[in-house]
Amino acid sequence: MRRRRLVPLLAVSLTATLAPALATSTANAAPAAAAPSVASSHAAPRSAALPSAVLPPAAQGAALDRYTKQKPRWKRCASTAPAEFQCATIKVPLDYRAPGGKRIDLAISRIRTAEPGKRHGVLLSNPGGPGGSGTYMPLALREELPKSVLRKYDLIGFDPRGVGESSPVTCGLTPEEEEWLRPYKEETFAKDVAWARKVADKCRAKAGATLPHITTRNTARDLDLLRAVLGEKKISYLGYSYGTYLGAVYTQLFPGRADRFVLDSAVDPALAWRGMVQWWAWGAEPAFDRWTGWAAARSETYGLGDTPKKVDRTFWELVARADRKPVELDGLLLTGDDIRIGMRAAVFSPQTATEAFVELKKAADGQPAAARKLTAFTGTTGAARTAADVPADNMTASFWAVVCGDNSAAWPRNPERYRQDAIADKGRYPLFGDFASSIKPCAFWNPSVERATVVNNKAGSLIVQNEWDSQTPLPSAQALHQDLKRSRMVTVLGGEGHGVYPSGNACTDGTVTGYLLSGKLPAKDVTCRATAASNADARQNRKGDELPGSPLPERAPDRF
Repeated sequence: MRRRRLVPLLAVSLTATLAPALATSTANAAPAAAAPSVASSHAAPRSAALPSAVLPPAAQGAALDRYTKQKPRWKRCASTAPAEFQCATIKVPLDYRAPGGKRIDLAISRIRTAEPGKRHGVLLSNPGGPGGSGTYMPLALREELPKSVLRKYDLIGFDPRGVGESSPVTCGLTPEEEEWLRPYKEETFAKDVAWARKVADKCRAKAGATLPHITTRNTARDLDLLRAVLGEKKISYLGYSYGTYLGAVYTQLFPGRADRFVLDSAVDPALAWRGMVQWWAWGAEPAFDRWTGWAAARSETYGLGDTPKKVDRTFWELVARADRKPVELDGLLLTGDDIRIGMRAAVFSPQTATEAFVELKKAADGQPAAARKLTAFTGTTGAARTAADVPADNMTASFWAVVCGDNSAAWPRNPERYRQDAIADKGRYPLFGDFASSIKPCAFWNPSVERATVVNNKAGSLIVQNEWDSQTPLPSAQALHQDLKRSRMVTVLGGEGHGVYPSGNACTDGTVTGYLLSGKLPAKDVTCRATAASNADARQNRKGDELPGSPLPERAPDRF
């Protein structure tokens, strides 16, 4: 039997079809030089912010001239893609402290406005990750955004450094080594420590000179270099999940160059990144309680119990059964740990969780089960397609580069600390606490090249957040709102799913669209209420196939 594997963040990627155009559209550049307890100890420590320039301003400007004066050679991305969807590749310095040194590729894409007379500027976008490819985003956003917004902007996509077609990194990891959501068990902890050490060692051996520079700060610098290459004084931006952190870091480093920034499903910068993973466990508990109440109120339909306590007992009894005898689902074997992983994300949509759990219970009892309702556990909603020349572990390698390298101080070095935290958090947050707090490769990662970015600025931004978001809980968006002093926040009460805009909700869509069109933030924070249609859209995951930045939670239970 095959063991269940989690699917990647991105449901659909155009990277495979874009690869030829990206490879042949390199810009005319100069020749290359020689080459928790969330409120307690689990929170990532704050540290002093570094200035945006890594060289003195005059020296930096001269050193970057060879990059900012590039002229992208735009070409049709692929013969099967629309002619207006264009791709190119520019060069960026691997290390901004030494811009005369090694250069790497930055794959970019665009769809220009069809009405240049109404153009306001460029709208860059990021789908999340870390490690998510974004060159397809203009094509996806063209299908989703209102025509009024499309008239205002050239849509710009990019693969972040180290990702996809942007000089992709690899650690040479096997599929088994890529699996990182590991439950704490006394008998397997030593094996998990060895796994974490091996992943870090393989990454050092395979890409030790490159990975230290695959960070959010450097990606933000790449965006500003791209701004200059495009001839723009400012950029506007639409970032989802991890993309909210990237956007926030950009506003910290380059506040005068940030125009209209929409940060959808937000990361708390102070918790990047161990604290954010641990918040997956914290956030799951109230969502689980909400689910048991929802299912109990519909016990005549679903038969899981007529009180929340009975639904809770039904769930944990099946988890225990699956640990003794895994549940067979279409060639997969699901243990109790697999069920906990699947339900951790699914419970943020009670209807999705209930329907999936009912079918899972049928399968455990030897009855026929509806496979289409079991994707929270099987992960068979679709697999990411990547270009043939992109390493198979690229998303994982770039994920660890950012998650470990952005703020190595957030990750304890002593494996015993992870053991203690996993035991404690399994007690506090039984659904997912041990997965979130157990050991990760970051315990053995090299120290960060730069200290973590403290976000604390007055650049205007609009933060958009669902109340029931499995990957970035509501308090993380509220924390970012506090850090961005001039921001406004749109909260969708009752909103389910990871990714809000656009959702078909007149309140949220109208607020965000109005900001993108006028540049005027709401006078005060906005509270919207979810509609049946917008939550149904999230449950059916229609946007997940078109807008990978807004996946249904079970699409990507191990990414931001």
